[in-house]
Amino acid sequence: MSTRRSSSRTSNATEEEINDLVLKLQTLLPSRHNQRRNRTPTASKVLNETCTYLKRLQKEVDDLSERLAQLLDSVDTTAVDIELIRRLLQ
Repeated sequence: MSTRRSSSRTSNATEEEINDLVLKLQTLLPSRHNQRRNRTPTASKVLNETCTYLKRLQKEVDDLSERLAQLLDSVDTTAVDIELIRRLLQ
């Protein structure tokens, strides 16, 4: 069992690697999340904020997709126009 623990530890990221990844992840968050305080947030806080931000982005995507579908349904377009719009959005 000791060997199993030892081999699983070697495949895990080090604390330094995790901290580096968390800092990189934090830079992807909007600036208001990055500049709340000058102190470094915990990994847990960054992960929590990232999840919240991703959920908000997904909701925005869903809302915009629904709005676009409604707009396409309401305008007088040909099948060619609709296909062109869809290709442009991909």
